[in-house]
Amino acid sequence: MDSKILMPGVRPREVWAWSAFDFANSGYTTVVLTAVFNAYFVSVVAGDAPWATFAWTCIIAASNAASLVLMPVVGAVADAAAKKKLWLFAATVCAVAGTVGLAFCGPGTIALAALMVIVSNIGYNVGETLNSAFLPEIARPEAVGKVSGWGWSFGYCGGLVTLGASLVLVEGGGALGLDMDARIAGTMLVTAAVFLLASIPIFTLLKERAKPRGGAARSFSDLCLESFRETLRTAKSLGQYRDFAWLSLCGFLYQSGIAVVITLSAVYAGEVMGFTTTDTLLLVFLVNITAAAGAFGFGYLQDRIGHKRALGLTLLVWVAMIVCAAFATTRPVFWVAANLAGLAMGSSQSAGRAMVALLSPESRSAEFFSFWNMALWTAAIVGPLAYGSVTWITGNDHRLAIGVTGLFFVAALCALTPLNLERGMRAAGRREEKAGA
Repeated sequence: MDSKILMPGVRPREVWAWSAFDFANSGYTTVVLTAVFNAYFVSVVAGDAPWATFAWTCIIAASNAASLVLMPVVGAVADAAAKKKLWLFAATVCAVAGTVGLAFCGPGTIALAALMVIVSNIGYNVGETLNSAFLPEIARPEAVGKVSGWGWSFGYCGGLVTLGASLVLVEGGGALGLDMDARIAGTMLVTAAVFLLASIPIFTLLKERAKPRGGAARSFSDLCLESFRETLRTAKSLGQYRDFAWLSLCGFLYQSGIAVVITLSAVYAGEVMGFTTTDTLLLVFLVNITAAAGAFGFGYLQDRIGHKRALGLTLLVWVAMIVCAAFATTRPVFWVAANLAGLAMGSSQSAGRAMVALLSPESRSAEFFSFWNMALWTAAIVGPLAYGSVTWITGNDHRLAIGVTGLFFVAALCALTPLNLERGMRAAGRREEKAGA
């Protein structure tokens, strides 16, 4: 691996281990939030009630609201004590345990399903943030796009592995005498197992290079108090880091739309296009191939043409996707929309993560990534709730709801316009080599 890509002292196997965590957690979002459990909750757990879609969006909103409150504290404490890996391990345990708990959900178990989704999604959110905070420690500023793209593309491979195993279980479970409820439970156990096994490398191979701040050892309560102070300080200093502030607004807007696609695409496919569970699994499986290619290719493209231009291009792809999905009346057109979503999914999220790595001060990376994810989690509350509210108010008009979702991507393009990456890097004390404007 080229030494111009990695920070001094970073070994290639550490980059692989870091990327392996994206592999681990992608199966969770793909199976639990995108392809299987969301549709299962609406149609079976909640009995396809008129309020079922809205209830699902409320559960997702609750989990993201809890993450929104928790993560700034965890990020600041992890920075202060230089213990990102310890907190990452705790988050992984929560995500895996919550996913196992979903295997015990069935018709009418709304409270249990809500609790397990909230626990697992908090674990996923916190873990994703802490994993992202390692990016500026392992990649040089001029190569964060490539390395971030490697992680996202490898992550989609994890989604493919988990989806493939789930598809085999759903299709072949009948021959084993398993009814559909048992097969869905099996997909949750498969997802938890992949998450657990694929997360091992980051804890065994990746070094934590950050140094504790403050010198003397401090108690957990002292670190919590310090983290609250730093969180307030960062909020007050956003005027100094205005380009990071613009990026956070842009991220909030486009992630509002992405959150709808992640959490409600299977619901839309079933309610509007008549897709079965097998149809949806196959669709998402193939879309993950497109997403992996998009994340990998755009990782190189953004380092070549500039992160801002690359992100703007992906937002245009998202707008095109919404138009196709809203007006699709045949399956081929909907498949085009789905693959456009896959192409834009990894590339837009990879570009955002790379830009945060460039716009955050080195000594406060976890703290700034926490703020970035606060914007994304707020979006994960607002986007699905907006969709769910439209369906509830209009008597399940999913086409109108997806059309409203498109407005988030248009607004994100507007918020991206005033961002100046070079100016933001100077404010953060980062080097400007090949960062792109």
